[in-house]
Order: sequence, then C-alpha cells, then structure tokens
Amino acid sequence: MMQRPPHEDFSLKETKPHLGGGKATGDKLTSTYDLVEQMQYLYVRVVKAKDLPAKDLTGSCDPYVEVKLGNYKGTTRHFEKKSNPEWLQIFAFSKDRIQASVLEATVKDKDMLKDDFMGRVLFDLNEVPKRVPPDSPLAAQWYRLEDRNGNKLKGELMLAVWWGTQADEAFPEAWHSDAATVSGADSLSSIRSKVYLSPKLWYLRVNVIEAQDLIPTDKTRFPDVFVKAILGNQALRTRSSMSKSINPMWNEDLMFVAAEPFEEPLILSVEDRVAPNKDEVLGRCAIPLQYVDRRLDHKPLHTKWYTLEKHVIITEGDKKKEIKFSSRIHMRICLEGGYHVLDESTHYSSDLRPTAKQLWKSSIGVLEVGVLNAQGLQPMKTKDGRATTDAYCVAKYGQKWVRTRTIIDSAAPKWNEQYTWEVFDPCTVITVGVFDNCHLHGGDNTGGARDSRIGKVRIRLSTLETDRVYTHSYPLLVLHPTGVKKMGEIHLAVRFTCSSLLNMMNMYSQPLLPKMHYVNPLTVSQLDSLRHQATQIVSMRLSRAEPPLRKEVVEYMLDVGSHMWSMRRSKANFFRIMAVFGGLIAVGKWFDQICNWKNPITTVLIHILFLILVLYPELILPTIFLYLFLIGVWYYRWRPRHPPHMDTRLSCADNAHPDELDEEFDTFPTSRPADIVRMRYDRLRSIAGRIQTVVGDLATQGERLQSLLSWRDPRATALFVIFCLVAAVVLYVTPFQVVALLTGFYVLRHPRFRYKLPSVPLNFFRRLPARTDCML
Repeated sequence: MMQRPPHEDFSLKETKPHLGGGKATGDKLTSTYDLVEQMQYLYVRVVKAKDLPAKDLTGSCDPYVEVKLGNYKGTTRHFEKKSNPEWLQIFAFSKDRIQASVLEATVKDKDMLKDDFMGRVLFDLNEVPKRVPPDSPLAAQWYRLEDRNGNKLKGELMLAVWWGTQADEAFPEAWHSDAATVSGADSLSSIRSKVYLSPKLWYLRVNVIEAQDLIPTDKTRFPDVFVKAILGNQALRTRSSMSKSINPMWNEDLMFVAAEPFEEPLILSVEDRVAPNKDEVLGRCAIPLQYVDRRLDHKPLHTKWYTLEKHVIITEGDKKKEIKFSSRIHMRICLEGGYHVLDESTHYSSDLRPTAKQLWKSSIGVLEVGVLNAQGLQPMKTKDGRATTDAYCVAKYGQKWVRTRTIIDSAAPKWNEQYTWEVFDPCTVITVGVFDNCHLHGGDNTGGARDSRIGKVRIRLSTLETDRVYTHSYPLLVLHPTGVKKMGEIHLAVRFTCSSLLNMMNMYSQPLLPKMHYVNPLTVSQLDSLRHQATQIVSMRLSRAEPPLRKEVVEYMLDVGSHMWSMRRSKANFFRIMAVFGGLIAVGKWFDQICNWKNPITTVLIHILFLILVLYPELILPTIFLYLFLIGVWYYRWRPRHPPHMDTRLSCADNAHPDELDEEFDTFPTSRPADIVRMRYDRLRSIAGRIQTVVGDLATQGERLQSLLSWRDPRATALFVIFCLVAAVVLYVTPFQVVALLTGFYVLRHPRFRYKLPSVPLNFFRRLPARTDCML
C-alpha cells in the first residue's frame, strides 16, 4: 500500500518574511523590490585593459581576466593577439557564500600548456563601496597591475567593484557565483532570469463560397470537389460540394489560429476526389496573411475572387509544353480581432482581452509577485553520483511570461525576484510553476533532456484583498503514478493593487469574454481544436527564444492534456456536485424536521412567520433579501484569509486507486496490455451504465411532465384537465391568502395527521407514461 503523508503537509502556511524596501505611498513605491528579501551581492565589472606586456616573439598576448573570491572563480572570454582587450563583463558574488576578505582580479595569458600570470589587482572587501539604486552606476577606474609580491607591473586594468542588491540593473546579465559549476556560454545563458512575451494570436476565418471554371481531368464524370486549406501545421477541408459541376458552391467557414509576425502563407487547394484514396488538385493559391483584412466586429467584409493556378505539362512530339490555366475561387478571408484567442484552460484564464488592441479597455490595477524561495525540494536527477536539483520558477499572466534564474544544486533555493503585471480583469488566474533545469553542462546534446516539473501554484486575483501583501508558503503537489507527492514548498509574496475601485466593480457587470464570442459564437468542438493549435503555436514560438522556454514547460503551464479522461477527476467532479447540492439537501432535511414537529418551538415560529408573509405578501421579497444580507454579514467573521490552493482531498488525489492513476498517466492511444485495457473498458462501461440510468431517469420525469397534456394516457390527461378547471374556479372565487394559508398549514400539519404512504399528487405523477416504452 502507498504510504501517505499526513494531511497537514499539504496545507498552506502563512509566513512573515523580512521584506526589503518601503511601503506603498499613493501610486508609487519607495522601492522596486519591496516584496522580496534583499540579497547582497559583490559586483565586479571588468571593462578593459591596456598596455599589457607581450609574452611571445610576435609582440602580442591572448589575455583574459580571472575574478576570484575564495573558492569561487569566474573568467572572462579571451582575445587572441591583443594587448588592449575590451571585455565588458560583470560578475556577481553572493554575500551569503563569501569565504574570503580579499577579491583578486588576475590577468592571464591563454596558453596551450599553462596560462601565464600577467598581473593582478587586489581589493579589500571592507573598502568596497555600497551602491543603492536609483543611484547612477559606479564609474570604472584604471588600476595598475601588480605581481604576487605587490610590485607594480606594466599594464592597467579598468574595473568597477561595489556592493549591491538584486535591484541593481547589472543583476540580470551578471555571471553569478551560484553558477560557478556551469560550463559553456549556452548553459550559462539558460540559467539567467528572462521575460518572454507570447506571440499575438489571431483567429483566421476563411469563408469558402464558390469556385468557377474548374477543369477536371476526367470529363466523363461529375467532379466531387472540396477545398483544402493549410496554415503551418493546421489543415482543414470543406465538405464535398453538393453541386456536382465545374462551378461548385460550399459557403463554409474554416477557422485557423495565426500568430504575428505572420511567417507562413495560407495555402488553398481545390481538389477532386477521383478515387477513395486519391485526390486530384484542380487549382492552388497562396495568400500572404500580411495583406488579409482585419475585422473588429461582426459586420461582413467584402468578398474577393482569387486566382487558382494549375500547371499542366503537355507533350507534343519531342517537346514539352507548359500550360497555365487559371480558375477562380470566391472567398471572404479576414483576421478576427474581436475574439480572445483561448490558449489556456478556460477555468484558469489569465487574460480575456480581444486580439485587437483598439478594443482593449484601460487597466484596473497592478499585480506584483515576489518569488522569494523554496524549501524542501525533492532531488530530481543524479549528477556525479549524487542527487541534486537545479530549480527555477516560471510565472505566467496574460501575454507576459517570466522566468527566474536557476539556482544550481540547492534543495532550498533563494530567488528573491519581483515581477509586475498590468491587470485588466480581476477574475483571472496567475500560474507559478517550479521546474528542474536539465539543460546544463551541455544537456541539450545528451539525448533531448526535458525540464522536470516540480509543481505549480494558481492564484485567482478576485480572491485577494486589494493593497494587502500576502506572504504564504504554498505546497508543490504533483500527481505521480504512485499517488500524490509533495515536492517541496514555494514561498511567494503577492499584492494586487487597484487603481480605481469603481472600474473594478464595473468589471463584474461586464461579459467575461469579448463581444464577438456572444454575437458570433464558435462551437465547442471549434474552440477545443483552436485551443490545441494556439498552445502548439505558443510553445513553438517560446521554444525559439534565447534562451528557450521549453515546450514541456509551456504545455504544463497551459494545462495541455487536462481534457483527457480521468477516473479520479470524474469522482472529484461528482463529489463537487454533491457538495453544491448538499446545501439544498440540508434545507430539505431542516424543512422536513419543521413539518414533523421535531422542535415544536421552531415550528410555531415558522407558522407565525408564514402567517405574516401570507397576510402581507409585499414583505416576501424584502424578507428574503434581508435574510441573505444577515447571512452574509454573519459569515463575514469566517471569511477566508488565505488565497485558495490545491486541495488533495477535493481532487480525490489522496485516496486514488493505483490502477486509476496508472490509467490517468497512460499515453493516448493506450500503451498498456490488452487484458488491462479490457478490464478498464469494462469498468468504464459499468460507470457509463450508471450514468446512463441516471440520465434516463431524469428524461423520464421530464417526459411525464410533458404527458400531462399530451393525451398519451387519455384518462390521466382527462383527470388533469378537469382538475385544472376546478382549480381555476376555486382560485377565482377564493382569496389568494386563504388558499396560501390552507396549503401552508396542510404542509406543516402535525405528524398525527400524516400518513406514511406517498401523497395523491405523487402517485398520480408516477403513473404518467414516458417514452421509455419506445426505447429499444
């Protein structure tokens, strides 16, 4: 059996870190990094050297600089045959790991056997100045080189050395002492913090109307014509034309996802199905998307005729003659700017704005996230015979992705990096994921390494109070085939600042999606297909950045594959539905206790309240809303004080059966043996059978309701019609208050006046016919 950790391990913990900087004052912040802990760094900027002594007969040298502080050592690139080199490189040494009191900058000459010492400059750390932004950068100075005995040598080195924090503008591009074990320029660039932007996505609508003057090869049959459209790796086709002629008509829409900058044209081909598996191209055209019209609303654009080219080569004797015959196709093509291109799961959307920037509304606030540190990260790989983790974070909100620097070989990395996003809708979600960097030390060339997922956190902005700093440690939970596993904890500081409370309150009255989604809606199947294409485009574009944001990282952040069948998720959704209806069930039980006089005092009070409401019906609605107001005020004391986080019990992850988890992690199509697939198929059939029964029962009740007046059962309908006539007469001559009082007192009658048998109306309803008799 799987050993489960205690439930407390999965809880959210509030923390009180020592955040650096000042507090918010008005719209401005006194410090850029006020949501993270300050980290001290010793910065060394190596600028250039001059008058370096020659070391060979050619009168030149191959210089580079080695910056050394204790056991940490960083080197610049070397230049060949140059006595006045210019490096312009920055080194950063974390104060937490400093093991020496002297900084040494040594100029060396690159050599095949042993690098030659050319001179050095020493700095006492106690004499190094401090710099606090927004102070201007420290000016570099010339320093004379010395030998190991302190004697002055020929040559000078220009350096700048200062104490600073991660708020320094030199921080992102600096070589960090944490990365001292990383080799190669490519690997070094992949550990630095970066900001990425998703490509601007458009829906491309291709309305194929008709074609003219098609020339099929086979003149003895009516052509079976359809249109195939290809954009990148997306391919769609229309149905075959109903008009079997050389002038076919379709009037069908094809939808694609296109990303700016538009790199590939839309390729259209009109094809004739000449055999079951053989299509003949009757014409083709390529349309660059740069020249396609852009639409911001639902008003139709003008149609255009496009020329279809078909190259036919005819042999006349010994000569080959090429004939170009141009058919035409009638289409309406436009880039839809009024939609929001969905590339995330709709439950966790971080952006709901339309594509066209002209339709954007002003921002309502600012979201600031400080990625502080992580604790207790599980080892993700083995390096040099020992388990290790090289962790970094990725945060995604709107079109902006951020990636922190990678902390090498640490189970408790400290990032202390702060990022800011504009907020346009409070009902959106920011996602923060933690990954293990598997592309260090030339990992790209060792069989396609993939960055391992350590876990992620989602925070819905509407659940946050404005202007409050939330500092919590979130559990990083990942579902494995063996069950749910805690991979560590991530410590975040989050603040949602609202620029206008009125604008934010107004957002709650606005539609969630742009207007075009409601005026000209897309089908569910279209949205699923387009979302898949959008995620593929985003992952492909971000993987081409430098350094790349890997495909597996983007897909994990965008929840690709969340629509796949999962027994665990199905159970969780069922229990969620039961919890929603649990309140109604509880009210029903309470009312049943009232009717059965379990508590006579409460029942008498309900009688009095009922009597007042019937005699004064204008008090019904005010009483209901006042009651809801009082409930809301009463629950204010127990309002949630922490952001929601992933709940293993709600997700049914803490007690999932191993076979159910194995099924969830199975590939699509399946890779399991036939006997296991057969067992799972039978289990699925049994569950589907129960669902089928429940759906059938619901349909039966609805059909019985319809059969009251359908005369399917003539006697039952006659009884109901007569009852309606009598009820109309009685209700016409009897005051409504009397009818309501008699009905209410009858429902609340004492148990001694009740029978255990079902009531007459219920018996009558259950005897009504349904269409179950017509089912095969």
